[in-house]
Amino acid sequence: MWYQNSVFYQIYPLGFCGAPAQNDGETKSRILHVESFIPHLLKLHVNAVYFCPVFASDTHGYDTRDYQKIDNRLGTNADFARVCSALHQNGIRVVLDGVFNHVGRGFFGFQDVLKNREQSQYKDWFHIDFGGNSPYNDGFWYEGWEGHYELVRLNLGNREVVDYLLSCVGQWIDAFDIDGLRLDVAYLLNEHFMRELRRFCDGKKQDFFLVGEMIHGDYNRIMNDQMLHSVTNYECYKGLYSAFNSMNMFEIGHSLQRQFGRENWCLYRGKPLFCFADNHDVSRIATILNEKRHLPLVFAFLLAMPGIPCLYYGSEWGAVGDKAQGDAALRPYFEQPMENELFAFVAKCVQQRLEQPALCTGDFEILQMTNHQIAFSRKLGKERVIAAINAAAEPFRFCADAFCGGVPLLDERHTVDGNGLILAGYSAEYIQVNG
Repeated sequence: MWYQNSVFYQIYPLGFCGAPAQNDGETKSRILHVESFIPHLLKLHVNAVYFCPVFASDTHGYDTRDYQKIDNRLGTNADFARVCSALHQNGIRVVLDGVFNHVGRGFFGFQDVLKNREQSQYKDWFHIDFGGNSPYNDGFWYEGWEGHYELVRLNLGNREVVDYLLSCVGQWIDAFDIDGLRLDVAYLLNEHFMRELRRFCDGKKQDFFLVGEMIHGDYNRIMNDQMLHSVTNYECYKGLYSAFNSMNMFEIGHSLQRQFGRENWCLYRGKPLFCFADNHDVSRIATILNEKRHLPLVFAFLLAMPGIPCLYYGSEWGAVGDKAQGDAALRPYFEQPMENELFAFVAKCVQQRLEQPALCTGDFEILQMTNHQIAFSRKLGKERVIAAINAAAEPFRFCADAFCGGVPLLDERHTVDGNGLILAGYSAEYIQVNG
């Protein structure tokens, strides 16, 4: 499937395009700003874009007003169709955020309930108790997402709601030719709804990709042949930065071994988890890392380990952002991309991943691991690529036995001799070996 051989680039459109935080009612074609970044994406070698919410909302996009219209702060449906077409023409797939668990208070159905109460034709679209009250003093209680009453939870057990959402997805595929959906808070979604969504999308477009937001629990619960193709790998997100901050490669190594190792008990071997170093909900990797010289190593690790890697816009050049300063700090506007030394290194890693099928879908095996170093193998058929990472400030010699006597083909700066591969401090390499 195409998504297993992809590197994604995540964009939070309202921030990326410099839209106001509150919906001001003005239509402005800010989404066209994405077109100016396409040359940057091509230099980075990414081949898929994941857009956070683009549809009409009250504020941040996850409080939908209308699933059939692009947010006026971003422009029109025609503007977004133009952007999707430009991305497709450059070989870049498009995945949208599907926010189906809840809507904003400005959603037309909820507005009708506020006006008509028990007589509203949409009253059963939500979880409502007309004998209670809400924090907004509406004169009735309704279920909000995890206590956030600006986010009104939809009743996905209601046939009308399901039909409405599926019709909207069909319109997105027809109008924008999208290639997949990322399901917001998939861990809370009605599982019958996700099965029906999978059947609908499979019938609508071949190879349509469904990935869900899963923070904890068994990923297999919703990642299977009847529901989603992939879920977000928050376990390895945490393990990745924490392993470097604590200088303990065993943390991320053991997570990867548990998930993707060769033993029969490994949970997700052969399954394409959606992997990342940061995103729109967490502090930037350049902010959270204790040692900034580890930044290239984190990206090298991300792009060599199993799963589908996703880069968050700006992080490829080292943009910072602290969750403690609010969501706006994580979702900035950049007038133009920066192409510095880190960007060049990340682009090289992306290119190597996409040129080496073993890095995309190969088996995973840890070859050598210490607190500060790790080497692991990705093997597909006769092709074998090794990622070797040294997080210490001093050079380290990896054991030659781990490399099967092979010679490096992807980087001429290092050699494998009779004793092993020497990596300088703070360095990472991908090495293709024979056999």
